[in-house]
This record gives sequence, structure tokens and C-alpha cells, in this order.
Amino acid sequence: MKIELPGSSADSDPATAIRAAVYQTIFSRRDVRGQFVPDPIPDAVLSRLLTAAHFAPSVGFMQPWSFLLVRDPAVKRRVHDAFLRANAEAAALFEDERRDRYQRLKLEGILDSPLNLCVTCDRDRAGPVVLGRTHSKAMDLYSTVCAVQNLWLAARAEGIGVGWVSIFHKAALREILGLPPRIMPVAYLCLGYVSHFRDRPDLEAAGWRERLPLEQLVFLDRWGETGGDATAGLRDHLRRDQQDATALRSLPTVGG
Repeated sequence: MKIELPGSSADSDPATAIRAAVYQTIFSRRDVRGQFVPDPIPDAVLSRLLTAAHFAPSVGFMQPWSFLLVRDPAVKRRVHDAFLRANAEAAALFEDERRDRYQRLKLEGILDSPLNLCVTCDRDRAGPVVLGRTHSKAMDLYSTVCAVQNLWLAARAEGIGVGWVSIFHKAALREILGLPPRIMPVAYLCLGYVSHFRDRPDLEAAGWRERLPLEQLVFLDRWGETGGDATAGLRDHLRRDQQDATALRSLPTVGG
């Protein structure tokens, strides 16, 4: 996969330029925790992000998502306190050096970001029997995660950072945000313009985890079957494409 960047000769071919911009946005997306600046997100930009999220795929066209904007500093502080309690519990689960390293990580930007956003799932929105959810009840939750990803990529294209904070007790979020029992909080996000996007994911840069080799994660017909010679060409492409993606990740996208 040789991806031409916007501004290169590929711009003479609109389809190639569009494809390049999509891949570049994907590879340079980051979970942002600490580079937020205080500038507010204009309503026009926020509307584009929410519209992108709303146009995500959903099983049975459920569209189970809702978007709760959090701007009140007092509410943010309560959410941050809930994070601190859960984060202390999480740190205690690790041992010795791993715990020390965990405690040095910055895992949220709740107070730093100008906007917090809770993306929720209404599990009853489409009724008791939903096309495509008859045998997999979690498809509404998975659909909501698709909305999160749409919003995240649109934000990156707009030069806006997004950080997903997952270290909460759901009951605490429910109480703070006044969520009805049927409403599931799926993602608590921190949004805002940033001073810069890092060239690598924070956890990778901190040595917490490395990106796995993609060619080792692809099987043929049955779990664990690599396909041998039948997939040798594909695996060569996967190795090269992962290298290309790694090289592209440090480059800014439009708006970034």
C-alpha cells in the first residue's frame, strides 16, 4: 500500500487524494490526554463531529446513540473525582514496577479539555425485537462504538483531539449525569483543540504495550490456520503496509 499524501502529485487524481486523506487520518488518530488548549470548539465544528457520529452504521438501523455534552466545570470535577477513585483501584491491581509505571501515566484530560462528551446507548430505542439483534443482544452497544469511531476520525480531520476515559464505575457516571436506567454510558470522551498530536500512541511511547504484527493476527478459514503459501503474498503486503502506516502516523492531517 503506497499511500500518497495530500499535497503530492496524487492531488491531480481526486479519488487518490481522498483515499490518501482517509488513511492518513486513520493512522494519525491518537487518544489525547494532555495536550489540550482552552479554545472552545465552535458550534459549526461540533455539529460536524456529531453529524459524523450520527451517520455511523448501526445494526437494524437502531441508531441507539445519544450525546451528552458536559461543559459545566462543577460536573467535570465530579466526573474527575469518580475517575480518581476508580483509577486508585485500578493501580492496586498491578504489581511492583508495573504499578509504578501505571501511576506515572496520564490517562485522562477531563479538566484540561474544554468539552467532555458522554456517548450513550438506549437499549430500548428500537423496541424488544430488532433486526440483526435477535441472536446477539450486544449489537446495539457495538453500533454505538461505531459512532464513537466516526466522531474520533472526524475530530482528527478537524485538528481536534479526543481522549476516551474508561476508568469509571458506571454507577458513578449514571448518578453524576442523571442517566435513566435503560441508558448505558458507552464512552466518556474529552474533546478539544490540542497543541500537537504525538507521533505515537502514549502507551506505546511509554513502553506499556507495542503494536502487534498484523500478519500474525490474520487466519484463513479456521482459527489458527495461517494458510501457508496461499496467503504468503497477503502477508508480505500486511508487513509492508504496517510499516507504511507507522511512517505516516507522525504526519499531520488536514486541520492538524
